[in-house]
Amino acid sequence: MMVIRADQVGKKYRKEWIFRRVDLTFTAGTSYTFVGPNGSGKSTLLQLLAGSLPMTEGKLTYSLNGKDLDPDNWFRHISLAAPYLELIEELTLDELLRFHQTFKPFKAGLTTDLVADRLLLSHARHKEVKYFSSGMKQRVKLGLAFFSDSPVVILDEPTANLDRQGAAWYHEQVRQLGPTQLLIIGSNIPDEYDFCPNVMDVMRWK
Repeated sequence: MMVIRADQVGKKYRKEWIFRRVDLTFTAGTSYTFVGPNGSGKSTLLQLLAGSLPMTEGKLTYSLNGKDLDPDNWFRHISLAAPYLELIEELTLDELLRFHQTFKPFKAGLTTDLVADRLLLSHARHKEVKYFSSGMKQRVKLGLAFFSDSPVVILDEPTANLDRQGAAWYHEQVRQLGPTQLLIIGSNIPDEYDFCPNVMDVMRWK
């Protein structure tokens, strides 16, 4: 079981603290959502938890089955999807899925063909990603997080750029995450996290 612990974590840009003294424990098998107005630090906190941003203060610990993980290997256990993350747009969807699979395998039984089908993009497998619409790209980002064999899934503004059909697809897929996975969301849209039992306002750490 994956557990993430944040002890007195803080992040500062220049002289401004984005948040301070964050004490949290995240346990696999449930979901957590950070809410707050734009600019409140939701995305910064998510990136910090994902290990893609350094902390200014405090300690962040990942443990799997009671054993602490090396920070250099956190990325192997985390899938992050966010509108600001870039895809390799010169690749076709098929090439992108195969490349992704080399460093983060898909869940058992999922082939690249099946992933393309579950993305509702089988018709675009041989199309370069740069020609995808913004909604198609967002669906790919989410799919790489949903379908990878990762114990931790972090989603920032998951329905950004998605139309009504895409949002329905998101809800269908997010509810199919495994019982041993840990889900962390950053959102201002209640419909994106209406199933989540743990909702926290980042303004509490200002």
